[in-house]
Amino acid sequence: MPAFRSEAPLADDHLRAARNADRAPLAGVPRWARIAAHAVPILILPSGLWRVGVMLAVPGFGTAEARNHGVGLDVYLLGLFALSETLGLLTLGLVKPWGEVVPRWVPLLGGRRIPPLVAVVPATLGALAAIGVVYYFFLSILFTGYPAGHTATEEVVLTASYLPLLAWGPLLGAVTYAYYRRRANGQS
Repeated sequence: MPAFRSEAPLADDHLRAARNADRAPLAGVPRWARIAAHAVPILILPSGLWRVGVMLAVPGFGTAEARNHGVGLDVYLLGLFALSETLGLLTLGLVKPWGEVVPRWVPLLGGRRIPPLVAVVPATLGALAAIGVVYYFFLSILFTGYPAGHTATEEVVLTASYLPLLAWGPLLGAVTYAYYRRRANGQS
């Protein structure tokens, strides 16, 4: 029987260098901005997990009516979860090399510098939208209460799941400002 030889494709120096290049801190990025950018997707995660709990009809997640839902609500909840996490992960582009130069593997655009405003404008609008939507949600609960049908447990789970979202917009705004200052000053 021939001896099995494990040849890991990741052992290739080029692939290892490419993989590690994205992990290295980008010059000029403040430490607080790196931490804030990495915190955003984590802060969004509890609300997404709450949506999955509603979708899977877990008691304590959503109202009894919401747990007796159809496929349309499942698609909506999964889509919203995927969209919000994707947007949260895009925050990392403001502190990573791929937020300044299009990765080489992207067809037609790979290797081109990204003009600062191409990232700053959508990120600023995203920060404002996140602040508006999340703060409106909490202010409406504060002034009008929870929608009918929620038990006390469901209200606690909902609040605990959505409370971290209050930091999403401000953190995205702060990281966007750091990105703008760094790029406008020509640091990278």
